[in-house]
Amino acid sequence: MNAPASVLVVGASAGGLAVAEALRREGYAGKLTLLGAERHLPYDRPPLSKKVLSGAWEADKARLRSEAELAKLDAELVLGDAAVHLDAAAREVTTASGRSLRAEVIVLATGLEPRRLPSQEGLSGVHVLRTVDETLALRADLLAGPRVVVVGDGVLGTEIAATARGMGLTVTVVGPQPAPMASQLGPVVGGYLARLHADHGVELRLGVAVSDLVGEGGRVRGVRLASGEVLPADVVVVAIGSRPAIGWLEGSGLRLADGIVCDSRCQAAEGVYAVGDVAFWHHEGLGTGLRLENRTNAVEQGMTVAANILGKDRPYTPVPYFWTDQFDAKIQVFGFLPSDAEVAIVEGDPARRQFVALYGSRGKVKGVLGWNMVKQTRQHRQHVVDGTAWTDAVGKAILVPR
Repeated sequence: MNAPASVLVVGASAGGLAVAEALRREGYAGKLTLLGAERHLPYDRPPLSKKVLSGAWEADKARLRSEAELAKLDAELVLGDAAVHLDAAAREVTTASGRSLRAEVIVLATGLEPRRLPSQEGLSGVHVLRTVDETLALRADLLAGPRVVVVGDGVLGTEIAATARGMGLTVTVVGPQPAPMASQLGPVVGGYLARLHADHGVELRLGVAVSDLVGEGGRVRGVRLASGEVLPADVVVVAIGSRPAIGWLEGSGLRLADGIVCDSRCQAAEGVYAVGDVAFWHHEGLGTGLRLENRTNAVEQGMTVAANILGKDRPYTPVPYFWTDQFDAKIQVFGFLPSDAEVAIVEGDPARRQFVALYGSRGKVKGVLGWNMVKQTRQHRQHVVDGTAWTDAVGKAILVPR
């Protein structure tokens, strides 16, 4: 297979940049274009809810590469101009400014867009956090308002709550789950996370639904729960999840579901690939479709797509991975943590907030979670890769009651 004469990457964040860099590392010498909706040079998103929001980092420190490093890519960067339409058959992208970009191969890496509450429109003091500009706007409000309500008890909501509490603010987290991140970590470790937040002074109002936001004079003043109770707030952060940014692909000729539907090579159509949060691809190792929302996946998937563009024909079969940093806890997860899984502590002690837990289902290890045990967690990752029998992996470890 001959290398394409031109490649257009739609999305100039971690996944899109990973494609471009991998192409050049593999010796690709054709025309390379990165199209980004934001005006900023490619930057890293995980630090936004932590280092940038807290003020520990200036926004520029979150850049993935310097201007000099980007110049070495010999790629055209078209920034601040969102893609609004794709003709997959013609491999042509139209942008918000009316520009038309064509290439032999197009890679779609447009990421996520945050979900919003219907009642938040038109109220100042209400924020979502996805971009660096949204992060800076939220930080400015946090510095001016002492009472913060975070609507959402998932990864982003709990990270923002931890950061805001570290800034000395009064923080309340509201969400429908029985424990923070229960859907990602399971109820047992979710309970440990609840205690961590409570010990740091975060008020948790969990297992409750939000009705709407309360405003006065165009400014948010509180969050109304389904019970009618109003939680006073100077600042409200809405972190109720995200959706793949694929609305602009309606009518493109691509199959859309929970993302851009791809084969095991992350190809959505002839000459069209998807990478990162928007890609719903067939995982050959699992025998099912999968979409992952994290930076590690975006980068690894980008490298695989670059190889496939150049004719390497590689299926993408990763072991899923994500991490979160909250207060003094670094939590890492490899594989899957099924809701019905057995949980066993194989190293450390949750009471000391330093442990490794294995998650087992249907007789095999499905996932590993580490809390402040980075090296040991990576070692136990091999159980997930090998599909180790649950009884062999656990041995005499302590089984945690469900």
